Amino acid sequence: MQRAIPCSIMRGGTSKGLYFLAHDLPSDPDERNALLLELMGSPDARQIDGLGGAHPLTSKVAIVSKSSRDDADIEYLFIQVTVDKAQVSDAQNCGNLLAGVGPFAIEQALIPASEPYTDVRIHMLNSGANAIARVETPNGIVNYQGDATIDGVPGSASPILIEFLNISGSTCGQLFPTGNAQDVILDVPVTCIDNGMPVVLIDASIFGLQGTETPAELEANQNLKTKIEAIRLEAGKSMQLGDVSKKSVPKMTLVSPPTGAAMINTRSFIPHRVHDAIGVLGSISVASACMLKGTVAHTLMMQDFSDGNIEIVVEHPTGKFNVEMEVTGTNDINRFHIHRAALLRTARLLMRGEAMAIS
Repeated sequence: MQRAIPCSIMRGGTSKGLYFLAHDLPSDPDERNALLLELMGSPDARQIDGLGGAHPLTSKVAIVSKSSRDDADIEYLFIQVTVDKAQVSDAQNCGNLLAGVGPFAIEQALIPASEPYTDVRIHMLNSGANAIARVETPNGIVNYQGDATIDGVPGSASPILIEFLNISGSTCGQLFPTGNAQDVILDVPVTCIDNGMPVVLIDASIFGLQGTETPAELEANQNLKTKIEAIRLEAGKSMQLGDVSKKSVPKMTLVSPPTGAAMINTRSFIPHRVHDAIGVLGSISVASACMLKGTVAHTLMMQDFSDGNIEIVVEHPTGKFNVEMEVTGTNDINRFHIHRAALLRTARLLMRGEAMAIS
């Protein structure tokens, strides 16, 4: 006998995943993780016997519940299910699936809808940080149709504005976990930063790359992947993350001069596959590094910033990401402070019903 578990499949930003109410899953983490591996069809490169899409960006889970906190309406736990290994990680946030949390919570009656939009205050359990998602709800119903577009997603949809709060150092304890704007790891200059996502930035030219290589070209470069993974393992220790050999953080991001109307170009390892775009929180960490003098990113940009509201345009393999930030102290790491970060995403409900489990 198979058993049925209520589930929705949603696209959030440039990712896709399974969305569950917390009370529909086992409370024991080990039992829950075993169930999620089964439902996704992992470990299997095709995830042929599950609901996963055979790629890290489509092997994701959002677990949602009502919050009892004064500063939040909803609690959101992100789970990354590895495609070809029996590994499950809650070591990071996912800002893309976050875009679907507000609509899902309203659809599931965890929060009442208002008109013409509903602001959903979300507590991200992975890091303890908060975000506010503004969802269009005309007549009290979630609207998925609109003119907003984001690179990496075909067509258009209703805009979801996400404002991130208190995400600086949310995983590593401080914005620059090593205390430096730039370090040298295994003879390679790097910038280690955590503004919602632990990221290690490296100038692509260090490896003889232009920075315009496709994800497929980078994934086929085994020598490059070996070098980047060695740096990642060392950076994890320096970033207070410990042994990261089985963790999905930190993300490794190659940076280079932009090819179009952007400020910096990126290629992100997540960590063992190359992102077809760039993660939401990863883009915020990259944008944050751009603004502080002395970082690997800032050196490439050759542009100084003044205090105030700044929009950083981050290029990635399938387009660009616009990150709006309010900052002060851009010339001094000891005074550098990010007051606000916001960006636009879209989401769509693809299916709701029941996921079937055998165990």
